[in-house]
Amino acid sequence: MISFLKGKKDSIDPTKLVLDVNGVGYDINISLRTFSSLKDKDDIFIHTHLNVKEDSHTLYGFNSINEKETFLSLLSINGVGPSTAIMILSSLSALELKKAIINSDTNKIKSVKGIGLKTAQRIILELKDKISVEGIDSDKISSVYDNTTRDEALSALSSLGISKKIVERHINDILQRESDISLESLIKEVLKRS
Repeated sequence: MISFLKGKKDSIDPTKLVLDVNGVGYDINISLRTFSSLKDKDDIFIHTHLNVKEDSHTLYGFNSINEKETFLSLLSINGVGPSTAIMILSSLSALELKKAIINSDTNKIKSVKGIGLKTAQRIILELKDKISVEGIDSDKISSVYDNTTRDEALSALSSLGISKKIVERHINDILQRESDISLESLIKEVLKRS
């Protein structure tokens, strides 16, 4: 119903954003990840989902379309409501969650506050096929990690005259083992291997 909003930040805290859109203040529930990416901005564009219940209309906001789609996938699971979905997305990025689902990593999903073994198993069971259908499989997931870091490393190493295929293979291998590696460390590691 309300796909996105664009306006000025009125106030923000780790769970809520008040967005002024032409004089109308929208109360938007957000994840910690969305908070981190928006807290220093004044002009905000945010993807939204309006959750309509019998007794309330609640707006949820997301920094990326990927986070919004993951939120909607989580809502499709019996026993996972909007608050639980936001809690999951505050603890795990959309990509980390997809990787955990593909690898059937119940411990990773269980590490989220309020998620027990049965809920974690249900999330994996019900979303595993959807993720495969979306075209993300375990072979491709390593190349999707942090595209900015990956692309910058690829560009820097290619400019040094190293074969792009060799560089890509090393980068994917390193990112598969260490997804949160810094750009500098990634480049150094690839140079050691080349």
